Amino acid sequence: MAVAGLVVVLALVAWFTPLLAARTVTIEGLATVPEQQVRDALQVPDGVSLLRLDTDEMARRVAAIPKVHSVRVRRDFPSTIRVSVQERTAVLYFDSPQGSHLLDADGVEFAIEPPPPGVPKLTTAHPGDSDPVTRAAVTVLTAASRGLRGQVGEVVARSVSDIELELRDGRTVLWGGAADSARKAEVVVPVLTRPGQVYDVSTPDLVTVR
Repeated sequence: MAVAGLVVVLALVAWFTPLLAARTVTIEGLATVPEQQVRDALQVPDGVSLLRLDTDEMARRVAAIPKVHSVRVRRDFPSTIRVSVQERTAVLYFDSPQGSHLLDADGVEFAIEPPPPGVPKLTTAHPGDSDPVTRAAVTVLTAASRGLRGQVGEVVARSVSDIELELRDGRTVLWGGAADSARKAEVVVPVLTRPGQVYDVSTPDLVTVR
């Protein structure tokens, strides 16, 4: 009985007193998001036990930062909050009067700022993360191998079924639509070893080079 009472007392102390309050917050995975912005979003209260913190809600607040793709918040007893952040990475950008809009691999428009070196430009009529042609262009580019993506300077998307990759060396890959992109990604790499300027993989079983 005495042991049970002691357990209850210790539980109450842990729950209601600052004994297990967060004294340290460690944040991992940041590259472009300011650490202070994450700390402000966490809103870690002073003197509140780790047991009473809603880490899911804290994670949701951090995830609302546009450049954050995902986040994990966990308690590390006795007094630490550990935060792991995965930032969004630009795979395409498009220009507007406001500046360059960055798109990630999910097609999410997450920043207006100069694109990182090597990120291809998207040219399409109505770019944006709600535009189906933009989403198709992102799907096409992310399906390509890392080596091919590194050669792409511009993605020209006239419609969801008319997408081409303009390579930095002046060659063009006619991709077509996003359908069968995995198969197209397989055949395009060996095809690019052939002499030519235009490589049509829109029908991956009937590739043409001219």
